[in-house]
Amino acid sequence: MEFELSPDQQDAVAAARGFAERYIAPNAFQWERDRGFARDILKAAGEAGLLGLMVPRDRGGRDIGLTGSAAVGEVLAGHDMAVAFAIKVHDNFVASLARNGSPEQIEAYFAPMREGRMLGAFLLTEPGAGSDATAIATRARRDGADWVIDGEKAWITNGSTADLLNVFAQTDPDRGWRGIASFLIEASNPGVTRLPAYDMLGCHALGASGLRFEAVRVPEGAMFLPSEQAFKGAMTGINIARVGVGAMCCGMIEASLKAAVAATKARPAFGQHVADFQGVQWMLADAATDLEAARLLTSRAARLFDAGADATVAAAHAKKFATRAALHHIAQAMQVMGANGFRHDAGHPLARHLAAAKMAQWLDGATEIQNVVIARSLLRD
Repeated sequence: MEFELSPDQQDAVAAARGFAERYIAPNAFQWERDRGFARDILKAAGEAGLLGLMVPRDRGGRDIGLTGSAAVGEVLAGHDMAVAFAIKVHDNFVASLARNGSPEQIEAYFAPMREGRMLGAFLLTEPGAGSDATAIATRARRDGADWVIDGEKAWITNGSTADLLNVFAQTDPDRGWRGIASFLIEASNPGVTRLPAYDMLGCHALGASGLRFEAVRVPEGAMFLPSEQAFKGAMTGINIARVGVGAMCCGMIEASLKAAVAATKARPAFGQHVADFQGVQWMLADAATDLEAARLLTSRAARLFDAGADATVAAAHAKKFATRAALHHIAQAMQVMGANGFRHDAGHPLARHLAAAKMAQWLDGATEIQNVVIARSLLRD
């Protein structure tokens, strides 16, 4: 069963392909080597129509739903998942701003975010609150007409350079998740400290870092999502992100499979080519089958979401399967390519993809959390 994209979704995918070939492919190796990526790429993404994918057309977006957005993410990640994820975190923020922002917030931030002149970040995770997002310790307390924010956030994509922060904070610990609200805070605000970017196995273009908030004062108008709504909004955003991660893993599997096929057809061994050995052929065939399965799971989750149905379990299935398949099959693709598969400078992205596939197993909920979601759905009755 093969799902077709609409003409508008196909146009977005074509734009993403051109953008990736022009901006990501020639620079991804250097960005990883230098541990960063050029902020100018965000403005180029806006000019290519890749920011605002889930924003209504009357507000300047493409309005192609999660199905189209996931397809774009797959194309971008085929060149570099870290860059793709950084862009998609920002793009999802743009969509949330369009849906939930007050008129004043939209007036101040929507155009700069949509055009890529400002970079956004989503601040939920903390040093002591990862999988259990309800346990966040960052506090927001009233002080006259203002809110004062104190706390620390961790593992923030775009954290090292973001301009606008969507910060989740507890306003009333006695209410649990119902007391959590979110606030739009500019990173230049007094009391906001940007912590050093993480030194990781790979994926440095994510700009992953922590941020600290010490008596950060913001007006009432900075509240983005009030208590009762903020945590639900965060969970909706995480479902969107899980589908996106599944799609990005598909992009990495496809790119790795293509590189492995080309390399094994070209490399001689024992009087024939590596691709002529049945053992190699079966490794490639298994990768192709799991790629098809991952795409179908991801597409199903995206279409459920676009139809307004509960996509929580479908998104968990998609992310769990796609991330596992990516880690396994990228490693297998490297194996059949021999030692050249292990090189960063060999003209292919497999080494970057392998690190990204491992990170993908933690992004927006570890694999074990996906199992929790799936198991609860099985036992609910």
